[in-house]
Order: sequence, then C-alpha cells, then structure tokens
Amino acid sequence: MAPDSHASSFSTPAESSVALSSTAANPHRSTYSEAGVDTAAGDLAVELMKSAVRSTHGPEVQGGVGGFAGMFDASALRAYRRPLLATSTDGVGTKVAIAQAIDKHDTVGQDLVGMVVDDIVVVGARPLFMTDYIACGKVVPERIADIVRGIADACRETGTALIGGETAEHPGLLGPNDYDMAGAATGVVEADALLGSHRVESGDAILALASSGLHSNGYSLVRHIVTRARIQYGDFAADFGTTWGEALLEPTRLYTAPLLRLLSDPGAGDGVHALSHVTGGGIAANLARVLPKDTWAEVDRSTWSPSPVFRVLSDVGGTSLESSEGTWNLGIGFLAVVAADRAEAAASALAPEGIAAWRVGIVRSGARPQGEFEQGAKGVDGGAVRLVGTYRDDTDHNGAN
Repeated sequence: MAPDSHASSFSTPAESSVALSSTAANPHRSTYSEAGVDTAAGDLAVELMKSAVRSTHGPEVQGGVGGFAGMFDASALRAYRRPLLATSTDGVGTKVAIAQAIDKHDTVGQDLVGMVVDDIVVVGARPLFMTDYIACGKVVPERIADIVRGIADACRETGTALIGGETAEHPGLLGPNDYDMAGAATGVVEADALLGSHRVESGDAILALASSGLHSNGYSLVRHIVTRARIQYGDFAADFGTTWGEALLEPTRLYTAPLLRLLSDPGAGDGVHALSHVTGGGIAANLARVLPKDTWAEVDRSTWSPSPVFRVLSDVGGTSLESSEGTWNLGIGFLAVVAADRAEAAASALAPEGIAAWRVGIVRSGARPQGEFEQGAKGVDGGAVRLVGTYRDDTDHNGAN
C-alpha cells in the first residue's frame, strides 16, 4: 500500500482513520487531516467510481470492489496449450497538465488505457486485467471519479477488467490541483500465436493505421510550443473549431479490440506477422523494434498527410514536420507488418472498425541504401528504418492513401 493512500483495489484502508481522531485531549497532537490528507474525500471518490469499475468485471473477477488485492480467476487459461502472459506499464505523461489547466479530466483515463493495453496487443495478446495508480496533491472526489470513469470506459472497450487501483494524496509534494497517473495490465497469448520479428519476412508489406491525433506522446514539446507562442489553453483555435485545450486533449485511439478481431479473421489475420505501437520515439524507431536484424524498410511519407494538429503545431513552433518525427506519431498510431498477399485484406478488415490503413513500405533484406536509418531502438537489436519522400499536403484527407 502506498503512503497517504486512499484506495487499494478501490478500498479505503482502515489505518487511515487516524486522520479523523479528535485533538481535544492533546491540542499539540498533529493529525492526518491537518497534514493535508482527507480520507473522507478518498472514501467519496471510491463510492463515485464503483459502478464504473464494476461495469468492467466479468465472472473471472473475484472479490469485487473493496479488497486489498484485485483477484482474477485464471482457470480459463487451462484451455491454452501454452499460455504466455504479457504485461505492460505506462503513464499518460505531461498531457495531464493540459487536463488540469482546463479542468477537464474525463479523457485522460482513455489515454492511460491506450498507452498500457495497446502495448499488450502488439504481441498478439488478449488483455485480461488492469490496475491503476493516481497520485494527487488533494483528493477532489469528482475529479478522481472522472479519471477512473474514463479508465473504466476504455477498459470495457478493450475487453479489460479493471480490478484494482490506488489513489494517493501527497500534500506538499504535489499542488492541490496536480496529479499524475500510471497503470499496468496483464494479457495472454498462445505461444504459437505470438507476434514479433521472428515471423517477419523480406517482402512483407508495412501497413500504417491512422492515429486520432497526438495520442499521449510529445506533450512536453506541445506545451513548450504553446507557452512560447503565449497561447492559453482556453483560447479558441479556429483551425480546430474548439479551444486549444480541448483539441490537445483528443483521446488516444484504442486499437486492441479491432486488432484482436483482425487477428481472429482467417482471411486476413493469418497474414499479420508483427505489430508496432507508435509511441515515444516516433514511427521509425518503433517500427525498427519489431523487424529482424539485418532487415530494413523505408516508410514513404508521400502516402499520407499528417493530421492538422501536427501541421498547426509545427507552424506555430516554426519547425518542420520532419523535425518532430522522433517525437510525434504524425498521424500513424500503429504499424502492422503483413504478408504481401494479405495486406489488402487486412486493411479492408480494419475499415469497418473506423481505422484507416494503408501501405507505407516493404520489408527488405540485404544491403540497404546509403543514408541514416533508425536502428537498435529501446535497446532492441532489430531492423533499420527511415522515412523518405515528402508528406502529402492534403489537410482534408483522413491520412490514408
């Protein structure tokens, strides 16, 4: 249990009740509440989030809301020949600063699930359960409930049970309106269905899957640009038809459920060899992680037009789109490496899911062209990737070719 915490598996620890004791007998005695920790607010936050959390629970979740540990019945894994557990942990990053600036907290929960659960589907795994952690300077029950409702809604969409969480109040370390959040999830995949570089072959097609915008990476650069331009997050942005803050809080697209449906489609999913989640590091670095050593690929910029948010931020910041390729996803949230003869079927299968997908390159082996490639990203001794060509200037286009 974390210090100054209000929720473990969404419960309030009994030992925190010392904050409610009277100081009448000893006027010099300090109490938890005087130190800035409000356990009653923590209890209310748990009550406000309970129904949202329960809505993610299936029969596998044992114990419900209120225990010290979340429990998940793993007996279903006996149906697997060789089940491999996949796990991931992540946060939302400095995007939460924008949520705090405009007091809008109902979307960052989806960002958290996207960053965590969508890393699990990369290996072909189905998510089982997730836990979250929220640290704040002061518990505002409605704010915490908004965050957790967003997490729960996204967990339902991805088929993930939200089985535990922790809300920690850290007065003096964080300001009254400050908070940060993180999560962890576990999934399962059959060993012989594991996706990755071991399946990738020379000649495979590389499909790009459109992002919903910035997702949750590169917000330190976003905030730097906005601050230097003296823009307020409450200012109306004509390019977006909304305020700057609302536009920049566009939630991360969730890919897990559509990709799992694709993988279960024998006409298209059988050809998927590897997946890459485009997060920190950008397109080239993340694709390189899932390619075999001694292979390479060139991603053709001319196959898509980056979303308006990237163009506007680049213009305001006085930079080029190319200069932010190691920071932003520039319109591609996921990449799929697919057998060439299944690429069209895979893209077609994703279209009804509302995800535009298009070819951006081909996996090659042997000698590669002269020039600088991304290689060995995140400590992985994988393939080599670079972006080539010029982005298409088509701000009315949805990103697909």
